[in-house]
Amino acid sequence: MKFLAGALLSLLITGTSFADNDIQCVENLMKARLDAVASVVQKNDISRQERDSRVLEIIKPVFDFSKMAKLTLGRKHWPGLSKEKKEEFSKVFIKNLKASYLDKLNLYTDEQIIYKPPVKVKKKVHFPIELISKDNLIAMLYKLYKSKSGWKVYDVEVQGVSIVLTYRSQFDQVMSNGNIDDLILKLKEMKIENTTALNSTKNNE
Repeated sequence: MKFLAGALLSLLITGTSFADNDIQCVENLMKARLDAVASVVQKNDISRQERDSRVLEIIKPVFDFSKMAKLTLGRKHWPGLSKEKKEEFSKVFIKNLKASYLDKLNLYTDEQIIYKPPVKVKKKVHFPIELISKDNLIAMLYKLYKSKSGWKVYDVEVQGVSIVLTYRSQFDQVMSNGNIDDLILKLKEMKIENTTALNSTKNNE
């Protein structure tokens, strides 16, 4: 009985340790990446093109853009696509997502980043931060999962609004009245934009 109790206690301690390690790993990873992005954005002695290139190199290892593309179509639309259409959609979506992210950096160059404690949510980790500029406060939440190559961001919430779910709602409207080719065409023509709270907050300043 003592052996069993000891084994159970050991499992609990080990489980807690793994959870703590996951949280610490995500915290260190995201802080390093976001600090690096902030450092590049605040540089005034580099061109826009060079800045964008540096930022993408910083975020690419921690953002799972392919997974985000899949999630925006969800189980309703993604499984029915051919491999070729999945690849075509993903390529166009990722290009637009990166461009949208880089464009928003032009609006946020003097904010102070406040890091909040990460939270373990089942097998995922949520990492909340706040951007503070003058009298404005913008809450953001990075959602990460553990892939074979490490922790990856699969969604971002801004002021409680999910980027993935916002895109999914827009894409579902297009797909309900058309097909994947219509959606890809609209994305290529830049007719669909991500209208999260990040945009409305900045526009109201």
